[in-house]
Amino acid sequence: MLLETFHFDASRGFSLEPFPALDSEQTLVLLFGAPEYLDHPRPIQGLSRAYPRSHFIGCSTSGEIFGTRVSDQSISIAVARFKYSTLRTATAPAGKGPASLMAGESLARQLLLPGLRGVFVLSDGLQVNGSELLRGLSSVLPTSVLITGGLAGDGDRFQRTWVIKDRTPQAGFVSAVGLYGDRVRLGHGSKGGFNLLGPPRRVTRSTGNVLFELDGQPALPLYQPYLGALCGDLPAAGRLFPLTLLSDSDQDPVVRTLLSVDPARQSLTFAGDIPEGSRAQLMCANVDRLIEGAAGAAKMSRSALRDGDRPLAIAISCVGRRRVLKERAEEEVEATREVLPEQAQQIGFYSYGELSPQVKSPCALHHPTLTLTTIVEV
Repeated sequence: MLLETFHFDASRGFSLEPFPALDSEQTLVLLFGAPEYLDHPRPIQGLSRAYPRSHFIGCSTSGEIFGTRVSDQSISIAVARFKYSTLRTATAPAGKGPASLMAGESLARQLLLPGLRGVFVLSDGLQVNGSELLRGLSSVLPTSVLITGGLAGDGDRFQRTWVIKDRTPQAGFVSAVGLYGDRVRLGHGSKGGFNLLGPPRRVTRSTGNVLFELDGQPALPLYQPYLGALCGDLPAAGRLFPLTLLSDSDQDPVVRTLLSVDPARQSLTFAGDIPEGSRAQLMCANVDRLIEGAAGAAKMSRSALRDGDRPLAIAISCVGRRRVLKERAEEEVEATREVLPEQAQQIGFYSYGELSPQVKSPCALHHPTLTLTTIVEV
């Protein structure tokens, strides 16, 4: 696999020109760009013209990761030409509720061909239920196929996001690339880094991603005392206090970020489903532990690599983590880069949700987590 990564910003242009001569039907062009490139797609159009035969996939962000740098209003790009492996891309309309399930099923059916090893998914971050999208993918794909990816971002605005469809940025779609063949090797890692707070409680009433009751009591009054002086800053302060869903079986917990509160119904709305009957526990942010969690995700993904590998590493971190880390955000991508092989090349983005398996669990929707996908050909 021949791999080059480079960067674009409006003031300096592309960091690498001319573009690497890697165009082929076995080439993947992966890009993560600022939301404004939906209206000003000229740099993306330039990439498309340079790689007419290649497979294009990408999405908008809440911050672009390039190596150990985090930036805004830019584009991070990876171009990988495979020697032995083949690729196939697919798209489907995004939509909430049943439409998300149908989008996942559609993508999986388009990609389910002999030799499929992994599917990397990028979705509109606002017009989708990530849990249902994954349910649709998993209902069609065999468990041997690795699913990773993320939900597109829009900075702090939460107004519109885009993914690459037909080689251009468009809102309202889900896209994916399938990787095929015995020579492609994929790794994954996923870690949070928040501290547990308060006792675990049973979800006694919920609908989708709206939580009404814990242990038979209204959710909002139970949640508010833990925030202290930050209580008046809801829902923004809620990003510092996510909820973890604890499994009653031998499965890893998943984390949900607060999106909104409804004082009239005393409910909490999270970025992902809160199943009735599950156990939940509040968490609080700890900057140092978040950075340690990033390094832990990299260690998990490195277990699939061998000495001398030159992988593409795709880091996807939650926008909530960036808000907590603030000026220390680059420390978490520095932590992942320190763990990865010296020859690895890393790009990524800050997202509205992360898709990755954990140690004991199949692929799940995560918030606010850092995930890593590594791709190498042997």
